This record gives sequence, C-alpha cells and structure tokens, in this order.
Amino acid sequence: MKNTLTTYNPYNGEKLDDYELFSKQKTQSVLNASHSTFLDWKLTSIKKRTNLLIKLGDVLNENIEKYSKLITLEMGKPISQSRAEIEKCILLCDFYEKNADRFLSDQIIETEAHESFVSYDPLGVILAVMPWNYPFWQVFRFAVPTLTAGNTGLLKHASNVTGCALAIQEIFEQAGYPIGCFQTLVTDHDTIENLIQDSKIKAVSLTGSEKAGVSIASTASKVLKKSVLELGGNNACIVLDDADLDKYLDTMVNARFQNSGQSCIAAKRFIVTEGIYDEFLEKFKSKVESYTFDDPLKESTKIGTQAREDLAEDLKQQIEASIKKGAKVILGNKKEKAYFSPTILTDITEDMEVFKEETFGPVAPIIKAKDLDDAIEKASNSKFGLGTMLFTKDIETARKKIIHIEDGAFFINELVKSDPRLPFGGTKASGYGRELSNEGIHEFVNIKTVYINK
Repeated sequence: MKNTLTTYNPYNGEKLDDYELFSKQKTQSVLNASHSTFLDWKLTSIKKRTNLLIKLGDVLNENIEKYSKLITLEMGKPISQSRAEIEKCILLCDFYEKNADRFLSDQIIETEAHESFVSYDPLGVILAVMPWNYPFWQVFRFAVPTLTAGNTGLLKHASNVTGCALAIQEIFEQAGYPIGCFQTLVTDHDTIENLIQDSKIKAVSLTGSEKAGVSIASTASKVLKKSVLELGGNNACIVLDDADLDKYLDTMVNARFQNSGQSCIAAKRFIVTEGIYDEFLEKFKSKVESYTFDDPLKESTKIGTQAREDLAEDLKQQIEASIKKGAKVILGNKKEKAYFSPTILTDITEDMEVFKEETFGPVAPIIKAKDLDDAIEKASNSKFGLGTMLFTKDIETARKKIIHIEDGAFFINELVKSDPRLPFGGTKASGYGRELSNEGIHEFVNIKTVYINK
C-alpha cells in the first residue's frame, strides 16, 4: 500500500505537494488525543467556546487571500468563488457566536416535578468525512456547531485537498482551541471504516456521494452509532410561464454553473413550461456563452476546471450516453483534460442519464413541461431529495405546492443554497439529518431529560 499521497493543480497538472499517510499507530494516537481533550473541553463554558469563534473568524479574515488561493490551487475553483467560500465561513462563526448559547441552554419544561428540563450534552469525538468541492465551507459547517456544542472533531478530508485539511486544523489551533480539539487525519477510507468501530468515536458526519454514504452509514449502524449524511442531489429548477427572466436569469445560470457545476445543490435539471420554453432557452444559452474558461486564479474567471480529470471523464460519459438516447447538444460538450465546457442539452427524456443521475459538472439539461403540475411531477421523479427551486410571479400558488415538494429545501425565486441561519439537509438518497441553524448544533448532542423532585 502507498504510504504517501500527492496533490496536483487541476488547471495545469502541476504537482503541489506530497503528504505522508498516517500509520495505524499515529491514527490511534490522534484519536486518543481527541478523546483526552474532550474530557476537559466538554466542561468548558459555552461562553468560552463562543468567544473562540470570534478569534476563529478573525484568523480566517486575516488570511483570506492565502486560504482562497489554496482552495483554487487544489481543486480549481475560480478565485472569486474561493474568497466567497471563506467569507461564508466567517459568517458561520459570527452566527454561532451570537446564537449558540441560546441554542444550547437548558429548556425548561413544566411538569409535576419540582424541576424538569432538557439539557444538551456533548457526545464526545465526532468523525467527519468531507468532500473536495467546498473544502473549507463543508468542514466549517460541521466543525463550528459540533465543537461549540462541546464535542471534539476528527476530519478525514478528500485526498486532493489535503493542504486545505491541514490548514483548517492550523486555523483552529491558531484561534486558541485546545490541541486535540480539531485534528486532521491523513489516511485512507479503509482506515476510516475501521476507526468508526472504535468506542471513542461517538458519531459520524459525511458529505459526499450516495455510495460513500451507504458505506459509512452501514459501518456506523453496525456499532449503533449515529450518522448525519449530506449526499448527492439532482435539484430541479422549475421555470414557469410567468417567470421574470430579466430579473432572475443570472440567478438561474449561477444555480447551475457556480463552482464549475460541482455542487450537490446545483440546478441539475431545468424544467421549463412550454409557454416560456423558447424564450428561456435563447436567453439562457446567450448568458452561458459568456462563461468562458480561464486561469482560476484570475479575478474575471467564472468557469474553472473540474477538480480532477477523471471527474470530467465521468461527466462526458453521462452526456454521451444521453445523446445516444436522443439528447441534443445546444452548446458545449467539449472536454480537455480536467476542463469541461459549459454544456446545454435539450430533447431530454426521463430515462436519460442526465435526467436521473447526478451530473457533477457544468451541464444543463432543459426539459419541457406542460404546466406547473407537470413540472412538479417531473421534478419529483428522482431518487434524490436535496432541494427544488421554482421561479414564478405567482407566489401564492407556489406556496400551495410546498407540501408536494419532498426535498429538504424549496426555494422560490432563488437558487438553493446553504445558510448558517437555516437548517440544511436532504431526504431520500440525498441523506438524512440536518446541518446549520438550531437543528444542526443539536445533531451531535445527548438530548437529556432531567427530572427533579424535592
């Protein structure tokens, strides 16, 4: 087995760095340190924990250009979007600094007891398995509420963003968190699956593919450990006849092509009612044509590479399989190494790969629908359930359809996005559990009933 891993810049293929994989002994030592730190950390006041969030945000802000460049070099995100990712992490720190004390305060419940309440106690060491597409944000939205609740965290990050993973540990330590409170494991997935079975690991959080989620959840369930899974998505963007394209076209395009299309919550299927279909297609195509590829380190770049060349190849295969079934290429479908051009497909049927599978890259299938009910029926024809977006001027009619949307999120006249103030997560094959907001900070606590009589 290889004992090192190497990271590469997907834009030019240049080697970035080599990292030595942790030995079994080092991995165990890191786990032991995390557990030992937890025994003291759980007794630390919530006020002290939230004060550290102020410093955590300061460290991010003071080094925003450094961390933004690291993201872009490792996974190819346009630098302006990398910077926005760090800014979002800062907002997350601010949100929990202001609200965590309230979220974690004992909840008084009136009963026949002299005193009865619910307390929120930390569980212990929580393991996070995280993806490469938002290498800082995905980790911070796990770590900030989890650590603030009194747990300690271990991170197994995607190997191609190992530099980001190690930088994040340094950020927590630089902010003043105790050594061992948040640590990165440079190891493989086999080691992680074995680690889950250790009694010191109390729960697991995974953001990643459906396949990875099934594997991790299966391992955790065998030893009766909780897991939170944020998995793939096949979000529908429904555009009705009365949609204001002049106002919202940029939002719709961004919903698909931000992060070069590599987002679980991106608009993977555009379902457009027939009255506006031709106008939408013309304006959408014109806007997408302006998304030209360039060096991700340039401020003007809107489309970078895919994070790895094999990911671009996977996308190409999904498109070609759909073309064989009758899909037509209106724009794009060009691949060069890790780069994949913004692509628009029409004549989509529901048996095609680009309709039923998650496409993790800059491809937009456009599907024609008869009306709102037909559009919702098509949108619901998916094993995934992360989010749906709908564009219309008729808000009241849209409100009546909330109950018909099975997903974890329903956004009207906005792209689906995560927000520290709102719970985030999916249904069906998109996973279970919630991150962020009040719900997120309660995922990894013991919700304990306390009943006192004199």
